[in-house]
Amino acid sequence: MEIEIGKGKKARQAYGFDDIAIVPSRRTRDPQDVDIGWKLGPHLLELPLLASAMDGVVSPKIAIELGKLGGLGVLNLEGIYTRYANPERELLKISKLTKEQATRGMQEIYAKPVDPELIATRISEIKDAGTLVAGSLTPQKVRDHYEAALEAGLDILVIQGTVVSAEHVSSNGHALNLKEFIASLPIPTIVGGCASYQTALHLMRTGAEGVLVGVGPGQACTTRGVLGVGVPQATAIADAAAARVQHLLETGKYVNVIADGGMRTGGDISKAIACGADAVMVGSPLARAKEAPGRGFHWGMATFHPTLPRGARVAVEQNATLEEIVIGPATENDGTLNLMGALRTSMATCGYESIHDFQKAEVMLAPAIKTEGKSLQQAQRIGMG
Repeated sequence: MEIEIGKGKKARQAYGFDDIAIVPSRRTRDPQDVDIGWKLGPHLLELPLLASAMDGVVSPKIAIELGKLGGLGVLNLEGIYTRYANPERELLKISKLTKEQATRGMQEIYAKPVDPELIATRISEIKDAGTLVAGSLTPQKVRDHYEAALEAGLDILVIQGTVVSAEHVSSNGHALNLKEFIASLPIPTIVGGCASYQTALHLMRTGAEGVLVGVGPGQACTTRGVLGVGVPQATAIADAAAARVQHLLETGKYVNVIADGGMRTGGDISKAIACGADAVMVGSPLARAKEAPGRGFHWGMATFHPTLPRGARVAVEQNATLEEIVIGPATENDGTLNLMGALRTSMATCGYESIHDFQKAEVMLAPAIKTEGKSLQQAQRIGMG
């Protein structure tokens, strides 16, 4: 339903995860009987979890460890690890910058060009551990670096920007034709982000195996403030899921919808799947891992943009291991640990056996879902407070 903003403009109401709740069905299941696996191209993945291609989140070591747990770590192929032979020194510098120095200091660190030889080195590090290798490149740089990545053994390419479109218009004649480019690649491709039905549908028509859904919802992102652009995640995911159905009817090909950002707890992840996502990509929840390269800080891919930064370096509390965050066991009751266990239990509680089944779950508008009956938790700042 459209709402009149003024005589000359109408708008749809959009909803985020805090606005909705999943409705239990008439059936329940045992959590061990729930399958949360999914398929990306020829690859079967045990966990519907991707780690965001952010330097404070994914290092080669984290990508290997997450891969062994059943998820997929996406390495930023235009980041610290492919600019510096000794990335730890630069990451330490970033962690020691004051709040006032952070953006400018990071701009200086990221001014060093990407080294194609380091792209090959980092991919080989992950590959040699027997783990799937996923790497992210921006649409502006993907043609410069993809060949080095493919030769080194990249398994999955993520073409990622704040907003990626299938119809980029440019007066300089160098616009990337996503459909032609993806068709030329021998590996599965994920593209994004997007936040609307039409954009998601056009990205699916490029031949991608997955589409990232999310513009500006991340903890470190300031795109919504700087550009005024974005759609709350529950609505964005549901719209993209509708585009997936249309594309399936048109072509017979199923394209994964991957919710990218805006999820802090297992409940948020469960709501993303219930709204239609096949998997989720998260950053800040994993930046909290004791092994995370950010040393207690998290920042997005546009934080260090040379002319218009659209992100902030935010502090996170490193209080658990990566394994505890992803598959438990949990020692906190706020939903930030054992994210995949929470998803599995949510699906079991509502009676759904697989990700595709859970996408059919009933959801309802529930503005009181996080406050109803929780006054003591709020007052004591524990649990949901």
